[in-house]
Amino acid sequence: MTVTIYHNPRCTKSRQTLELLRRNGLEPRIIEYLKNPPSESELNEILSLLGLAPRELMRKKETVYKDNGLDAPDLSDEKLVGALVEHPILIERPIVLANGKAAIGRPPENVLEII
Repeated sequence: MTVTIYHNPRCTKSRQTLELLRRNGLEPRIIEYLKNPPSESELNEILSLLGLAPRELMRKKETVYKDNGLDAPDLSDEKLVGALVEHPILIERPIVLANGKAAIGRPPENVLEII
């Protein structure tokens, strides 16, 4: 089984989720998404697997969210996905992909449902 984690090593929940995966005998492919953000197509696939709209994956308390007017209710999903790619700090983390499914590790135990 291939497991991928979109990881931010500075994030406590992300580190806890990575440790949880390892405690369960998995060594995931680690993507530090701030350095290597997903493409628009990858992000659309992740959103589909999560069953979320782009705004639901956004960290709304980040300064860049308000500074870029991303709180405007009339923005299209396409524009919001573009903003997530351009400003990956906005992506909720960590995201784990496994078995054709995805989960956000908040709390880390959420990922146990897909492994």
